[in-house]
Amino acid sequence: MSNPSLLILAGDGIGPEVMAEVKRIIDWFGARRDLTFDVTEGLVGGCSYDAHGTPLTDAVMAQAQEADAVLLGAVGGPKYDKLDFSVKPERGLLRLRKEMDLFSNLRPAQCFDALADFSSMKRDVVAGLDIMIVRELTSGIYFGEPRGVFKEGNERVGINTQRYTESEIARVARSAFELARKRDNRLCSMEKANVMESGILWRDVVQEVHDAEYPDVELSHMYADAGAMQLTRWPKQFDVIVTDNLFGDILSDLAAMLTGSLGMLPSASLGAPMANGRPKALYEPVHGSAPDIAGKGIANPIACILSFAMALRYSFDKGDEATRVEKAVEKVLADGVRTADLMQSGDGTPATTSQVGDAILAALDASL
Repeated sequence: MSNPSLLILAGDGIGPEVMAEVKRIIDWFGARRDLTFDVTEGLVGGCSYDAHGTPLTDAVMAQAQEADAVLLGAVGGPKYDKLDFSVKPERGLLRLRKEMDLFSNLRPAQCFDALADFSSMKRDVVAGLDIMIVRELTSGIYFGEPRGVFKEGNERVGINTQRYTESEIARVARSAFELARKRDNRLCSMEKANVMESGILWRDVVQEVHDAEYPDVELSHMYADAGAMQLTRWPKQFDVIVTDNLFGDILSDLAAMLTGSLGMLPSASLGAPMANGRPKALYEPVHGSAPDIAGKGIANPIACILSFAMALRYSFDKGDEATRVEKAVEKVLADGVRTADLMQSGDGTPATTSQVGDAILAALDASL
């Protein structure tokens, strides 16, 4: 049998630096765990625009469609701010999500004990936090029509349309229910059914999917604004949260800051199963391209490494190996090997990007 395939799209800014550490982890698995991947690389974002005049070429898009999983670093930077909207670096990422039909975005918010004091919340509120937000990613207000800025009488009007079909809601609900079954078997669905018809449909369909297919999962419903309040009041009340594209964008960023650092957070975007049974999948850190520190060797690679751990778990059914990576990261943090974004005054000298990679590899060796 052939090895599973990975397409690496390092992208812009700190993307190549953090992805370099992921590639070292991938090589470690090949050398020490007999888990070898066929790795190819391509361009996305600003670097693709510089080389080809487009943020994503058709050839790389075709590679992404064929790969068992795509690992992406980051896209964008101020160099590209004045480009036409149609060729901005972010359009490459959006094209990947749309054409691969990656409708289920998984955003974990996990607070490692060693970093509990970095959150703006009290330690007892966030220590041990481990929740998952499932965001619908390919429909809703970001894609609905009509949209645009139009002239209406003597003034301009901006229009975006919130639109969901039953099938779009049902498939992301199933994704969230399946995930809940593998965790604490609890799912909270969030919408605005009190003021939005799309929210009424969302709540109805999620309940119908639960009643017909997942009666064993504990389901609750909550208005999204109340959910934001509860995430800051007592986030550990939640296990899995499922919500639409707009609210998911907002709530997952809110949950990210409970952990104290965007540099720690991975994500997965999953689609329908391919012929081999694996889902279409793209994995990426939540942090951006951080152009202000690009090229300095000080970027935090952990979110990108944890994104690879998510690929091990969700694309390759290697949950034990994913846990191995996560525990190695936890040990390194507890030992105090951290980049500057994870340090406080008096903590000593920050580690470089590669030094964090060295420490994680050493922890992986020690796990054998």
